Amino acid sequence: MKTVPITERAAVIRSKNAGPYELTLDIMFKNEEDYVYLKERQFFTKELIARIYGIPIDTITTIVHFDPAWAIKISLVRPVVSGSVGDTDVYGAQQHAPLLKLEIPVMEE
Repeated sequence: MKTVPITERAAVIRSKNAGPYELTLDIMFKNEEDYVYLKERQFFTKELIARIYGIPIDTITTIVHFDPAWAIKISLVRPVVSGSVGDTDVYGAQQHAPLLKLEIPVMEE
């Protein structure tokens, strides 16, 4: 199976707060074909995200596919409440970095 860095096929990879207790990771693909290919194979799983982030599976609350935007939204419990002592990213805007190294399967051409 051929793989490529997710950065080649995603137009947007970002993270943000989903309230003070959760983070949201958004992945928006450049084309429908890549999005559908990964969706149909159920590539994005709680197990995958837990492995990438080194967190327990039960801290990942949802993985949602949003077809109109060719997007995947992943929500997870923040390790530290936003703005509390020890928080290093109040807005959650730098938490997408582990996704940038992800290799994704692609259709053979």
